[in-house]
Amino acid sequence: MSSPTLEGATLVERSVTTTVMSMQQALNRALDEVLAEHPKTLVFGEDCGRLGGVFRITDGLQARHGERRVFDTPLAESGILGMSVGLAMAGFHPIPEVQFDGFAYPAINQIVCQIARMNYRSRGTMPMPITLRVPSFGGIRAPEHHGESLEALFAHVPGLKVVSPSNPHEAYHLLKYAATRPDPVIFMEPKSRYWQKGEVNIARHDPAGGSPTGAKVMREGRHLTLVAWGAMVSRCLQVAELAAEDGIDVEVLDLRWLKPIDAGALAASVRRTRRAVVVHEAPLTSGLGAEVAQLITQSCFDTLRAPVERVTGFDVPYPSGDLEDEYIPNIDRILFGIQRVLEYKRG
Repeated sequence: MSSPTLEGATLVERSVTTTVMSMQQALNRALDEVLAEHPKTLVFGEDCGRLGGVFRITDGLQARHGERRVFDTPLAESGILGMSVGLAMAGFHPIPEVQFDGFAYPAINQIVCQIARMNYRSRGTMPMPITLRVPSFGGIRAPEHHGESLEALFAHVPGLKVVSPSNPHEAYHLLKYAATRPDPVIFMEPKSRYWQKGEVNIARHDPAGGSPTGAKVMREGRHLTLVAWGAMVSRCLQVAELAAEDGIDVEVLDLRWLKPIDAGALAASVRRTRRAVVVHEAPLTSGLGAEVAQLITQSCFDTLRAPVERVTGFDVPYPSGDLEDEYIPNIDRILFGIQRVLEYKRG
């Protein structure tokens, strides 16, 4: 992928605004443009500088923007996030990377007790414009601690915003938006989708996708709504195509923002279809699907034809790669969830 043309710190828009790229390339381009447009932005993490990161999301950024703005850090997640707090207090906009989702655990104290609370604690005088990039979820057959689904943990913490893109177009626009917010954002990238290719509209504003906030209907339907985020959106779109062969018209809603949840779009979709199935990789108990189900029930109780179904991971630690296929919701499990909801009869 060729780099954008830069003049000082201002990106020069290309005449061609739509191109096909992978999610990895889309994220790389978004970071490149943010670094060009916002001189106070810094990108850093383990191997993020010269190597370009394990997944090459930051590939070439150090060469283009210099070692003072894109750099490597020691293998210490608590130090990476602690440094981010100090940089934010000094007026910078840090975009740190935690190399794998399971590596975020050692930095929970910095994330929960400092990043999430500093703005509140200082009565608004010390905002935390930190965008924490977290390669997330499973699907790449990695060893233990290299595949987790931590969205419920982060979404539970007041002061944090949480977002997860599902395709290259969403990755580009959501990262550019998140990286310019005054609030801390946990940006959960579905690592199994890094190599997925798709069309990306690279205009400054996204006429095709609308606002980068809130949920987005990825496929319209009449009989049932599948609610998902991250890698599970693509799987739900596959399920919807299979269900259509049996005459079942499924709507797929990409939640995108997991904190705050777009309750209005969620209710609007389910009011149209009157049934809902929530799909996520995290364990069932206290997963984010429970919050989504409650929001649906609260807003759509009078129109629901069946209880909200959840198709999720199991209540076990996220397994290593050889057991992923048994753990991650597959097409058959989601189809069975749809069947249970469609066949539900009261009393």
